[in-house]
Amino acid sequence: MGTRECGHTSAMSSPTKGEAGPTGQWRTSRPIVDQEKCRAAKAGKLVCMQCWTYCPEAVIDKKIPIEIDLEYCKGCGICEEVCPADAITMVPETDCVKDEG
Repeated sequence: MGTRECGHTSAMSSPTKGEAGPTGQWRTSRPIVDQEKCRAAKAGKLVCMQCWTYCPEAVIDKKIPIEIDLEYCKGCGICEEVCPADAITMVPETDCVKDEG
């Protein structure tokens, strides 16, 4: 008998974007998505989506092309680790500041 059949309730949590607050200035690396390698972007539909599934901060939008909300991304690198197409690369923030400035 499963939980639903026996009438007991169970708790389940899932991450929510912004739950831990904005990143601020302390993130040391940021994810950069190479849309040319991304399986979902190449297929034009929601396939794979390992990055979205495993992101603990829920900052990856479930849409094509893949977008990451850098305001809340903590730079943990899990998305890079789980991407089977190697489409996500963690880049040092210092490199990104040079590119933006």
